[in-house]
Amino acid sequence: MSDSEYRPWPALWALVIGFFMILVDTTIVAVANPRIMISLQADVNQVIWVTSAYLLTYAVPLLVTGRLGDRFGPKRVYLVGLALFTASSLWCGLSGSIEMLIAARAVQGLGASLLTPQTMAVITRTFPPQSRGRAMSLWGAAAAVATLVGPILGGLLVDSLGWEWIFFVNVPVGVVGLIVAWRLVPDLEIHSHQFDLPGVALWAVGMTSVVFAIQEGENYGWGAGVWSLLVFGILVLAGFVVWQWRGRGEPLLPLRLFADRNFALANWSISMVGIAVTGTAVPLAFYYQLVLGFSPTRAALQMVPTAVLSGLLAPVVGRLVDRVHPRILATGGLLVMAASLAWYAAWMVPDVSLWWRMLLPATLMGLGTSFTYSPVGTTATFNLAPADAGAGSGIYNSMRQVGAVLGSAAIAALMQVQISAHAPGAEGAASRGGSALSPEQLAGFSQAMAVTMLLPAIAALAGAVATFFFQPRRSDQQWHSSTVVG
Repeated sequence: MSDSEYRPWPALWALVIGFFMILVDTTIVAVANPRIMISLQADVNQVIWVTSAYLLTYAVPLLVTGRLGDRFGPKRVYLVGLALFTASSLWCGLSGSIEMLIAARAVQGLGASLLTPQTMAVITRTFPPQSRGRAMSLWGAAAAVATLVGPILGGLLVDSLGWEWIFFVNVPVGVVGLIVAWRLVPDLEIHSHQFDLPGVALWAVGMTSVVFAIQEGENYGWGAGVWSLLVFGILVLAGFVVWQWRGRGEPLLPLRLFADRNFALANWSISMVGIAVTGTAVPLAFYYQLVLGFSPTRAALQMVPTAVLSGLLAPVVGRLVDRVHPRILATGGLLVMAASLAWYAAWMVPDVSLWWRMLLPATLMGLGTSFTYSPVGTTATFNLAPADAGAGSGIYNSMRQVGAVLGSAAIAALMQVQISAHAPGAEGAASRGGSALSPEQLAGFSQAMAVTMLLPAIAALAGAVATFFFQPRRSDQQWHSSTVVG
């Protein structure tokens, strides 16, 4: 049976359960950060490492895990990843120290890395070109809504049951996801691949060095050691690219795929989206809870307009993707997203009576997000041949997660710099709760969060510049029959 003869929709719905869950965990911790910081007696940087560790072990293996799906079958690799993710979620909830929680989150990220590329590979290999827009709209809606629902669900769980339950809730969902995927996801044809171990080592060392240097730079006073580590990481990543270009055998990162302009631009754009989305949740959570004094639930409810609008518009965008040039949809969505983030920054002041107006940029954010994921994802994957499905989806998801982990690290660094500049001593007081902050510290802390919000706004703008240069859309038949320039 060929890949296209399977029943794709039931399989996709089964895969979306696990995909949605792991993306919820990308942002669900954000709203719980203040409570985790107090409960485990951690500082701001340590508590952000709970997210960064997850994103790092999620992003780094993606170039390999896509190939694992090609070699051993997407279904098998998906099930292993979901099982690992579910078990490590239980470990996260049982953690009694910040160090233990960070370690558990790192294992959880590895499970997510195994799972994610298989969803896009199944879409590419089982859906005909004329239906991929609708399939990617479901995938994109899951990505958009999950990353936005995460803080809302997190707030409700933290207030009602405790921060541990943002992880415990994954266990029953993961078990259901395993059963459904086992029954509905087909066993697709496998392709033989070699694994570029030197490439894996270069990629892992380079990414880890860069992320650690960025996030820990402020703690070490941005001394010579930090800059040396950052330069070392960049040089190792440059060496990785050279190795992929000149190395023998099958490359981990097939650079020939980037000869297709749309694939290259879509990957840049989705990395900027990763920075924007990940970089938004953390400063907002700290602003609502420590400056305005909101509970985690009330802080999370401030983000409801974003999630609701994204979910409502997802089917509309899915229909438009197959009819309207992706450049129009994606560029418009990213520009609106950038505007909403700048609007947030302008209105982040320590005045609780003005809380209601923050719902306006939240609504605009939902509008922008809904027009971003599906057009960008469809453009990235439309040209992929079945043999390149795993590699292509691995690259695309890697770039999204690379953006997310770099965004998390950069947000941590920028937050610490801004807090030190505008609210000296506020970080120590914040670890005891927002009530410990003086009025002057509240004003300075609020300004620090506002400046931090400009980073994701700039990232969204950079993504819009890339999508503006998407090539004109060809017919579905022409698009499908074309090959990537090699």
